[in-house]
Amino acid sequence: MRQVTMEQIMQGKTVIVTGANSGIGYVTARELAAMGARVIMVCRSQSKGEAARQRIMQEAKGAPEPELVLADFASLASVRRAAGDILERCPRIDVLVNNAGLFVSEPLASADGYEMTFAVNHLAPFLLTNLLLERIIASAPARIINVSSFAHVAGRIAIPQIASPQRPNIAQAYSDSKLCNILFTNELARRLQGSGVTANSLHPGAVATNFAADSRGLFAFFFRLARPFMLSPEHGAATSIYLASSPEVAEISGQYFVRKKPVKPSAAAQGAALAKRLWEFSEQLVREKVAA
Repeated sequence: MRQVTMEQIMQGKTVIVTGANSGIGYVTARELAAMGARVIMVCRSQSKGEAARQRIMQEAKGAPEPELVLADFASLASVRRAAGDILERCPRIDVLVNNAGLFVSEPLASADGYEMTFAVNHLAPFLLTNLLLERIIASAPARIINVSSFAHVAGRIAIPQIASPQRPNIAQAYSDSKLCNILFTNELARRLQGSGVTANSLHPGAVATNFAADSRGLFAFFFRLARPFMLSPEHGAATSIYLASSPEVAEISGQYFVRKKPVKPSAAAQGAALAKRLWEFSEQLVREKVAA
């Protein structure tokens, strides 16, 4: 029996990668493009996004030319515009990789008045996924991949306090947002049962990227100290690429992966009731701030 290559598996597939201009998002976009996929790069900055798009064209010779969509994940209105742009361009969506994320070093509010880390790391991908979901389901078999972190183990979700920009502990806000990523994935997988669409989350490892480049304070200090010992973006992107392309996980859903293997997340991350409550709370926030 003739073996099918990864390039053949991804040929003709349409893949959306958020935060694709740098770090593991960039590597994920580049490698999936090299496999033959049509890649839509969702980036905040026109100049950085275009520079990354040009680099992919240089580094992945012969790959389909990536496309750029702009979105500021600190604004739900911007996420909605980006989703509309994607739906106009893409008659099908085979893979969505929710990779974009940030860490801030001081309390900040998003454009909609929510705590910035929660808004960017959870609420924006929650909204984007739901806006694209009908198209993704129509494209089944399809996959949704959410990049979380081992930091989720320190997460403690209190609703509605999690959305408040007055939260004093910013490091806690980051851990909480990564716990949200897993809970969102699990509830999404439950809702997608029987649709032909899978949803999985992952920990990429401690990766040396620009993710905390603008941070200050104690976290930034320790991040800079640890940077020489961190994984390369290529190693960090490996699990995202695997979940997006490998036939081995075509029918696996609702799992949390580390180094391409499913592992159990924290007890809080396995809470079905909390996952459902977070979903309903997120829907409420989106409906309050963005016209349905």
